[in-house]
Amino acid sequence: MKKKESKNLKQKNKENDNLLSKSIKIITMTMVFLIFISCGTAKKFPLSDLVPAAEITASKKQDSNNNYVIEVIAKNLASANRLDPPKNNYVVWIVTEDNGIKNIGQLANKNAKKVELETTTPFNVKEIFITAEDEGNITYPSGIEITRTTLK
Repeated sequence: MKKKESKNLKQKNKENDNLLSKSIKIITMTMVFLIFISCGTAKKFPLSDLVPAAEITASKKQDSNNNYVIEVIAKNLASANRLDPPKNNYVVWIVTEDNGIKNIGQLANKNAKKVELETTTPFNVKEIFITAEDEGNITYPSGIEITRTTLK
């Protein structure tokens, strides 16, 4: 009798271990999927004739407050003072659905391998573009446009 009970107990433990293993796999896959979809829309900027080595990407995702988190990452972006004509900095602009063009910040770059800008806006962004400017705290672009991309 004890052998049979022991065998049944071992069988149940094995079934529980299998169930636990499957549950962990399902939870892990679900978490990976959720992380993947939370990344939002990511877009690569086209190559620029003015800064051909630059690799620039932008992403947009909506946060829990219905704002949009915008992230711009530029790799191998030459310093703005190396352009012709030289400028002081790069300014990142958004084109919004209903509110026009907005300055969302500067890419502070001194020939860095990687420079990032992350900001939050209540406006739904349709396009992002980067200009080389003499001043960073301006309300409308007047410098050289480096590159532009659209977001969904």
